[in-house]
Amino acid sequence: MDPISGGPCQVIRNLVPELEKRGIQNEVVSLDDPTATFLGQDPFPIHTFGPAKGAWKYTNNLISWLLKNLSRFDTIIIHGLWQYHSYAVRKAVNQYRRQLKSSACGKAKIPRLFVMPHGMLDPYFQKAPGRKLKAIRNWIYWKLIEEKVVNKADAMLFTCEAELQLAREPFRPYQPKKEFNVGLGVSKPPEYEPEMRSAFLKKCPEVQEHSYLLFLSRIHEKKGVDLLIKAYAEIHTKEAKYKEKILSVTDGSEEITDYQEVNTKLPKLVIAGPGLESPYGKYLIDLVSKSEALRNSVFFPGMLSGPSKWGAFYGCEAFILPSHQENFGIAIVEALACGKPVLISNQVNIWKEIETTGAGIVADDSLNGTIKVLEEWQSSSILQKQYMSKQATQCYERLYSIESVSQRWIECILK
Repeated sequence: MDPISGGPCQVIRNLVPELEKRGIQNEVVSLDDPTATFLGQDPFPIHTFGPAKGAWKYTNNLISWLLKNLSRFDTIIIHGLWQYHSYAVRKAVNQYRRQLKSSACGKAKIPRLFVMPHGMLDPYFQKAPGRKLKAIRNWIYWKLIEEKVVNKADAMLFTCEAELQLAREPFRPYQPKKEFNVGLGVSKPPEYEPEMRSAFLKKCPEVQEHSYLLFLSRIHEKKGVDLLIKAYAEIHTKEAKYKEKILSVTDGSEEITDYQEVNTKLPKLVIAGPGLESPYGKYLIDLVSKSEALRNSVFFPGMLSGPSKWGAFYGCEAFILPSHQENFGIAIVEALACGKPVLISNQVNIWKEIETTGAGIVADDSLNGTIKVLEEWQSSSILQKQYMSKQATQCYERLYSIESVSQRWIECILK
């Protein structure tokens, strides 16, 4: 449940309070260290059994706790795969079922078991360069453990239709009993307050007098941050032209419109998120520091949260994420909720929804694709940008508000 770990924990934090409003009580089991400073701030119970050991995240008391507590629950949802917790839950449910049979309590309740992979069955992870050994490891692990977790669960839950379809590709046999596209929702952001801007500018004072594009995510190779910086370097000093309507009058039955040419330059670029201390993060900082032009245009404020995060969203021209693989993109939807257009790659699984609603600009996850996105934004007129902003809000409200998504969750889980 560490906020630094990204999407799944934020999904839970968004969803649980809304389910509570609808009379569904939730408890969270995690393998965090019980002394972690981020614990104790959520309005729902979090049972911690960490710190977990090794890459598999093993802990020796999770199964025993589950066996003692399974009878209290109607439903268990496993979030994420490829680590000890999914194996442990399946093993505990099987042991619990055998215990009930041996004790002649055949009518006792056995919780339904759902698995939500959060993009971890995406074929990208089996095909990406540099992951050959991990791909072989995953295939072996699938055969030994994860195949049974997935195929024996009551249903698989997916964040969007693209994820559901892609999950069918990389592993065999893949035969889940049911598949549901439950979606993901984001709570409505807090109303803008001047203190939010102040909090953000304390982290990134360089943009106080400037407009900016915002990248806000983990600093990781998968996110395409190097593409973003290289594409930005390619065009940020070049001017683009667009025609802006300055006069429209009606002369009898004829409308007369006049235009003027407007020259524009790219806004500054803010790259926010954890991971700057990693080798990849240091490479990106070095990439910027070697260019005098970029040093004055690209800024790394680190991880933003709370008021500083919302200040960054509300203050940006647009949100940008040229990711090589993105299962959903919580930050994308948070930007939409703030009425901000999103500039994304077509490897973000909700790109079709963005493109269809006109809430942003989509291109390939390549250098040329990222240049195309930036150039299209740069050459968009004020009216075009205002239209995308309006569509961003409508896209959020129709597809990703937490109220509508929580209702879909309930309907699917109760089927």
